[in-house]
Amino acid sequence: MAERCAGFIIIALGESIVVTGATFADLTWTTENVIAFVSALLGSIAMWWIYFHKGAEAGSEQISKSSEPGRLARLAYTYLHMPIVAGIIVSAVADELVLVHPGGHSDYKTVLSAIGGPLLFLFGTILFKHTFRGFLQLSHGAGIIALGVLYWFAGELSPLMLSCLTTAIMLIVAAWESISLSSGPGESQSEAAQSDATSA
Repeated sequence: MAERCAGFIIIALGESIVVTGATFADLTWTTENVIAFVSALLGSIAMWWIYFHKGAEAGSEQISKSSEPGRLARLAYTYLHMPIVAGIIVSAVADELVLVHPGGHSDYKTVLSAIGGPLLFLFGTILFKHTFRGFLQLSHGAGIIALGVLYWFAGELSPLMLSCLTTAIMLIVAAWESISLSSGPGESQSEAAQSDATSA
């Protein structure tokens, strides 16, 4: 099941890149359009990084060792993957909107998709990883908060600036998680303690 879900995530990310690339190819290339395309591409890379780096494979291993592998697998790879895939799809919609209209103020549809896509994705991945790590990843929580803060003044930003900021948030989340998990168990335990303290 883990392999099938991972393959589905790859397909969803690949399709979003293909759709974005096709939209970009049909446009007259300007500086704004090129930046918007690069931002969309980096956003997809950040999603891949967040999901696959020490996430998908570790989840499969930990769940297989669980005393209730069936229940955890059903929760992690069925229900919690719904917001992850939805986040990828909504983000692809936002990328297309930004490519077509990168300037001016962001309308409500652009704001909802540009922030809602990454928000759904992070919401799904933080709960997915909680099923096998036992704590809420601090980096993901910070990203969710940052996106929530961005929402309040997103309408004043251009679609291009909004896209760049949401991509930056996703890249920071990915790098933060990668660094914290690579620094050893002490750092991970520190994140777990902070998460538990926040929950309390």
